[in-house]
Amino acid sequence: MTEFVRACSVADIADGKPFRVDIGDVPIVMVKDKHGTYALYDECTHAAVALSEGDVDHGSIECWLHGSRFDLATGKPKSLPATQPVQVFPTRIDGDDVFVALGEITA
Repeated sequence: MTEFVRACSVADIADGKPFRVDIGDVPIVMVKDKHGTYALYDECTHAAVALSEGDVDHGSIECWLHGSRFDLATGKPKSLPATQPVQVFPTRIDGDDVFVALGEITA
Protein backbone atom coordinates (compact mmCIF):
# COMPACT_ATOMS: atom_id res chain seq x y z
CA MET A 1 0.00 0.00 0.00
CA THR A 2 1.29 3.46 -0.92
CA GLU A 3 1.86 5.80 1.99
CA PHE A 4 0.78 9.41 1.57
CA VAL A 5 2.74 12.04 3.53
CA ARG A 6 1.75 15.64 4.17
CA ALA A 7 3.43 17.98 1.68
CA CYS A 8 1.83 21.35 2.44
CA SER A 9 -1.38 23.21 3.06
CA VAL A 10 -3.86 23.69 0.21
CA ALA A 11 -3.56 27.44 0.84
CA ASP A 12 0.21 27.30 0.18
CA ILE A 13 -0.36 26.60 -3.53
CA ALA A 14 -1.66 29.51 -5.60
CA ASP A 15 -3.45 28.59 -8.84
CA GLY A 16 -0.97 28.34 -11.69
CA LYS A 17 2.08 29.12 -9.53
CA PRO A 18 4.72 26.48 -8.77
CA PHE A 19 5.39 25.86 -5.08
CA ARG A 20 8.49 23.98 -3.88
CA VAL A 21 8.40 21.60 -0.94
CA ASP A 22 10.94 19.09 0.29
CA ILE A 23 9.65 15.80 1.60
CA GLY A 24 12.63 14.41 3.40
CA ASP A 25 15.41 14.87 0.87
CA VAL A 26 13.07 14.74 -2.15
CA PRO A 27 12.44 18.08 -3.90
CA ILE A 28 8.83 18.36 -5.09
CA VAL A 29 7.14 21.07 -7.14
CA MET A 30 3.46 21.40 -6.32
CA VAL A 31 1.08 22.95 -8.86
CA LYS A 32 -2.65 23.60 -8.69
CA ASP A 33 -4.82 24.45 -11.69
CA LYS A 34 -8.47 24.06 -12.70
CA HIS A 35 -7.93 20.34 -13.35
CA GLY A 36 -6.32 19.36 -10.06
CA THR A 37 -3.30 19.44 -7.78
CA TYR A 38 -0.06 17.93 -9.03
CA ALA A 39 3.27 16.90 -7.53
CA LEU A 40 6.34 16.44 -9.73
CA TYR A 41 10.00 15.83 -9.03
CA ASP A 42 11.44 19.35 -8.94
CA GLU A 43 14.19 18.89 -11.49
CA CYS A 44 14.20 19.27 -15.26
CA THR A 45 15.36 16.05 -16.91
CA HIS A 46 17.31 18.02 -19.48
CA ALA A 47 19.35 20.46 -17.43
CA ALA A 48 18.83 19.44 -13.76
CA VAL A 49 17.46 22.83 -12.67
CA ALA A 50 14.44 23.47 -10.44
CA LEU A 51 11.12 23.38 -12.28
CA SER A 52 9.61 25.30 -9.36
CA GLU A 53 11.35 28.39 -10.76
CA GLY A 54 9.51 28.04 -14.08
CA ASP A 55 6.11 29.01 -15.39
CA VAL A 56 2.83 27.08 -15.47
CA ASP A 57 0.51 27.37 -18.45
CA HIS A 58 -2.05 25.18 -20.26
CA GLY A 59 -1.52 22.08 -18.11
CA SER A 60 2.27 22.13 -18.23
CA ILE A 61 5.27 23.54 -16.41
CA GLU A 62 8.14 25.16 -18.29
CA CYS A 63 11.79 24.94 -17.31
CA TRP A 64 13.13 28.48 -16.99
CA LEU A 65 16.58 27.62 -18.40
CA HIS A 66 15.95 26.13 -21.86
CA GLY A 67 12.16 26.17 -22.20
CA SER A 68 11.37 22.46 -21.96
CA ARG A 69 7.70 21.95 -21.02
CA PHE A 70 6.37 18.99 -19.03
CA ASP A 71 2.76 17.81 -18.76
CA LEU A 72 1.56 18.25 -15.17
CA ALA A 73 -0.48 15.04 -15.11
CA THR A 74 1.99 12.69 -16.83
CA GLY A 75 5.38 14.37 -16.56
CA LYS A 76 5.96 13.74 -20.26
CA PRO A 77 7.95 16.35 -22.14
CA LYS A 78 5.84 18.52 -24.44
CA SER A 79 8.76 20.38 -26.01
CA LEU A 80 12.47 20.03 -26.61
CA PRO A 81 15.21 20.00 -25.53
CA ALA A 82 13.95 17.57 -22.83
CA THR A 83 13.18 14.06 -24.07
CA GLN A 84 12.74 12.21 -20.75
CA PRO A 85 9.70 12.59 -18.48
CA VAL A 86 9.73 14.09 -15.00
CA GLN A 87 8.48 11.80 -12.25
CA VAL A 88 4.90 12.55 -11.15
CA PHE A 89 3.58 11.57 -7.71
CA PRO A 90 -0.03 10.87 -6.70
CA THR A 91 -1.67 13.58 -4.59
CA ARG A 92 -4.60 13.59 -2.22
CA ILE A 93 -6.41 16.47 -0.51
CA ASP A 94 -7.58 15.84 3.04
CA GLY A 95 -9.21 18.85 4.66
CA ASP A 96 -6.78 21.76 4.37
CA ASP A 97 -3.73 19.61 3.62
CA VAL A 98 -2.14 18.16 0.48
CA PHE A 99 -0.62 14.71 0.74
CA VAL A 100 1.83 13.13 -1.71
CA ALA A 101 2.70 9.45 -2.20
CA LEU A 102 6.38 9.28 -3.04
CA GLY A 103 6.60 5.54 -3.59
CA GLU A 104 9.80 4.61 -5.42
CA ILE A 105 11.81 7.61 -6.58
CA THR A 106 13.08 7.10 -10.12
CA ALA A 107 14.62 10.53 -10.68
